[in-house]
Amino acid sequence: MNKKALRALLRERRALIAPESHGFTRPTGQGRRAPGLSQHQVDQLLHRTLGTYHRLESGNYPNPPTDLLRDVALLFQLDEQEWVSLCRYALVQDPPGPLHQSSGKEIPSFWQDALDSMGHMAYVSDASWDLIAHNAAFAALFPDGRVPGNTMRWMLLEPQGREVLTDWHNAWAPWVLPQLRAALATRPEDETLRQIEKEVLADPDTSPIYETGATLIHADGHERPIHHDRLGPGWVSICAAQPMTAPGSRLFVLVFRPGVMRPRHTRQMLRAGTAPSFDSNP
Repeated sequence: MNKKALRALLRERRALIAPESHGFTRPTGQGRRAPGLSQHQVDQLLHRTLGTYHRLESGNYPNPPTDLLRDVALLFQLDEQEWVSLCRYALVQDPPGPLHQSSGKEIPSFWQDALDSMGHMAYVSDASWDLIAHNAAFAALFPDGRVPGNTMRWMLLEPQGREVLTDWHNAWAPWVLPQLRAALATRPEDETLRQIEKEVLADPDTSPIYETGATLIHADGHERPIHHDRLGPGWVSICAAQPMTAPGSRLFVLVFRPGVMRPRHTRQMLRAGTAPSFDSNP
C-alpha cells in the first residue's frame, strides 16, 4: 500500500464533492470548514460502519475489499485512470475490471491521425470488439475494402473471416476464442460479447474449441497466416496494446510479410539500450 499517494488521491477527490449535493447541510456557525464531504458523511453514504472510510484514507486498512474501493470511486466520480490508481495505491494491483461498464467504448479523435500515420495495417476495437477506427492499410486487407463491424464476430463466425484467416481451425480459432472468454470475465454484462458467445456455442466449429476453456487473453507477439486481398498469402506479426483512457479497448498493428512459408527470422526481444540506432548522417 502506498499510504501517501492513497491519502492524497482520496482527500483531493473527497474535497470536490459538495455535501449539499447529497442532502447534507453545511454548518453555518463554528465547526468544520473543510471543503467537500466529511469522512463521517462518506461512511453514511456508503452505508459503512463509522470509521471505515477514515481507516481507508489514512492508510490503516490493509487489503481493503474491492467493493469498498469501487463504492468510494463511484461516489467520488473517479475516471478510469483514477480507478486504476486507487487500486494500485490501496492494493498494489490493477483493478479486477473497469469502474464503468460503459468504459472502453470511445477513444480521443486524434487516434485516427495516429492510425493514418502508420504504414502497417492498424485498427482500434472497443471493449466489445466493435471497430472504432482503422487506417487505409487495414481496409485493403478486405475485399472491396469493407471492414467488419465487430472484429471478434468476423474472426470467429463470418465465412469471410474463415477464408482470410488462413488455416483458421488451427492457427486462429484456438487463439481467438479464449480472448472472448477473457473479455467476458471482466465484462460479464456486455450484451455484444454475450451475443457472440451465444452464437459461438451454437456453431459446431467453434463450440468444441470454446468449451476447452483455454486462457489466452491477448495475441501480442503472435505470428499467424493470412490471405491479403491485394497482396496474396502471407503472415502477420501481431502487435497489441491498449489506449490508456479506454480500458478494454485494443490497438492492433499487423505487420504483413508475403509468402506461404512462415518467415524465417529469430524472434528478438527489445530492451532499453538494445534498440537499433538510426543515424541521420549516413
